[in-house]
Order: sequence, then structure tokens, then C-alpha cells
Amino acid sequence: MDAPTLAVWKFASCDGCQLTLLDCEDELLALAGRVRVAHFLEASREVLPGPYDVSLVEGSITTAEDAERIRRVREDSRTLVTIGACATSGGVQALRNFADVEEFRSVVYAHPEYISTLATSTPISAHVDVDFELRGCPVDRRQLLEVITALLVGRKPNIPAHSVCFECKQRGNVCVVVAHGAACLGPVTHAGCGALCPAHNRGCYGCFGPMDTPNPQAQAGLLRATGMSDDDIQRAARTFNVSAPTFIELSRVATRGKAS
Repeated sequence: MDAPTLAVWKFASCDGCQLTLLDCEDELLALAGRVRVAHFLEASREVLPGPYDVSLVEGSITTAEDAERIRRVREDSRTLVTIGACATSGGVQALRNFADVEEFRSVVYAHPEYISTLATSTPISAHVDVDFELRGCPVDRRQLLEVITALLVGRKPNIPAHSVCFECKQRGNVCVVVAHGAACLGPVTHAGCGALCPAHNRGCYGCFGPMDTPNPQAQAGLLRATGMSDDDIQRAARTFNVSAPTFIELSRVATRGKAS
């Protein structure tokens, strides 16, 4: 029986999630003995034709060419998994969605007429069907290995859907909001980081995107209680996962607060 094939694809991103896979080191070597890595340009020049059993996709769609390329990747992939904030919610580059991309282009580039780009940065799911989303900026190596191994053996990945607050309880962290009055996005942020920032007495920044059942209205109220202004709340919502629906709504709540 032929070994299952794994492909890793890059779109608009910083490569951090692919580097997380490479950083798995010993686990990656063990995995390489059980699968055939058919396409992973970050690690090898070898490119094998599809179809691929599992495709991992990093990055958002920001050009017309990439919008066409992701459709070809989807056609060649039996299972397609998006990894990281860029692929699951558009990434920090989705800040363009709230501004004039033509103005950005004219300021940043000496010859903006040579730049071909879309007005928005969108997640992969806005263009093709996605079988599983793994959040994070970057993704967590343990969760990444769990997703890959689960899909290759034909079971559902065991990735928790709860918030960072749950991980704080697991680690025995004192709540930074209650104890220090720190602004924290933990109640609406997906678990996966191990509550890294709260473990060091810092509020959560929302790197892992929205958890499954968030309450943006309540989150805005919590942030205001820590002394954050509505401008501050809007900035906090517009970072790693700026175009995720939860953070869009949090930003809108802050905007409505400024108007009232």
C-alpha cells in the first residue's frame, strides 16, 4: 500500500506556521517515515503531482492569481486544512479591508503601477471548502502534529474548542483581569497557546483567533472595566485575526460605543 501524501502550500503569510512544522524536528522525522511529503517548498525542492491525501495551507488570498491557485490546490487535495491566522481569518494583512488599499500602495511602493493586488485579504474558506481550521499566530506544534496524524489515520483531530480562560485554569494561573486589572482577550480567544501570556502576568492578545462560542458584547464590557477606551478596544480587535467575525463584531461594538 502506498504511503499517504502530504502537501504544504504557502499564500500571503510570513512562513511562521510552516516553520512551526519544521521545528517539530524528531516528530517530523518519525512522520516522514510514514507519509510521503509530496510538496513542501520550505523544506524540499522535490514536487510530486497530486492528488494529495492531506494539504496544509498557510496564508491568505491577496491576489487574483492566488485566488485561482487555491482552487487548483482544492481540486488536488482530498483533505484541505488551513493553518494559522492568515489562512483562517486573513491575518494582519486584512487591515487593508478597513482602509484604502490604493493609498497604501501609493505610499509603500516607488512604482505602485507594477503592483497587482486585491482590495481585500481574505481567508482560504472565502474561496474554497475547507475541511479543518487550525488557528494560531503561529499554530501550536502539538496541535499541528495532532491534526496531521489524526487525518492521516482517518480520525477526527482532537482540538479543544474552549477559550484561553480554560487553559489558565488548567495551568493554575491567577486571572490577570481579576488580580491585576489587565486587559485580556482570553474569554473570546481559542485555546491552543497554553495561556502563555497570562502565565507571565500579561493579558491575552487573541493570537489564536475566536473560540467557538464567543460573546463580543460581554468582552467589550470587560475591557472597558479594565480602563480601556473604545479606541483601545478597536485597536485590540484589529490585530492577528482582524477579519474574524468575532473580532469584527468586537470592533463594531467599540465603534458604537464611541458614537454614543
